[in-house]
Amino acid sequence: MKGTLFIVSAPSGAGKTSLLKELVTADSLLNISVSHTTRAKRPGEEDGRDYHFIEQADFLRMIGEGAFMEHAQVFDNYYGTAEAVVRERLEAGQDMVLEIDWQGARQVRNRMLGAVSIFILPPSPQALHERLSARGQDSEEVIARRMRDAKNEMSHYAEYDYLVINDDFSTALKELDAIVRSLRLRQLIQAERLQPQLSALLA
Repeated sequence: MKGTLFIVSAPSGAGKTSLLKELVTADSLLNISVSHTTRAKRPGEEDGRDYHFIEQADFLRMIGEGAFMEHAQVFDNYYGTAEAVVRERLEAGQDMVLEIDWQGARQVRNRMLGAVSIFILPPSPQALHERLSARGQDSEEVIARRMRDAKNEMSHYAEYDYLVINDDFSTALKELDAIVRSLRLRQLIQAERLQPQLSALLA
């Protein structure tokens, strides 16, 4: 593959979505993969931008065809990442980001051996609780459940290649950018991109 596949996971409240949105905005070679889902479109969402919205029968057919590199059922809805689109983008030299949980990450690693995984952590339990409470829309019971879910998600950090602590947003963004840029300097990638210069230097 000419591009690199990045798997990025984090518990809810760690700031993953905001970090990735900023990272992709500043990097034209980096793209976030758009997942398929069977859930209904919400106000303001756009098909093909937020999700590919499809019927459950079509989703189940794609599972049967092995079309997804990862998929999961969350309550009554299905979510999945179509493999063909991701591979096409990677072959074209684009770097792709999959914003998925640890279970999806395991599925992707089994199909894409060159994937690079990053886990984003909050700086402390107190900071995570504050972020989850900041919306002011959830009860303490709901927040407590989300904290338990976050702890379970974070327990899988050791399965990832890189860890980033989102204490200061700007610092965390720079660290993510450094990971992406350093991987683009790997010898195999640079050797292909710089072939004319290398040929001239070694002539």
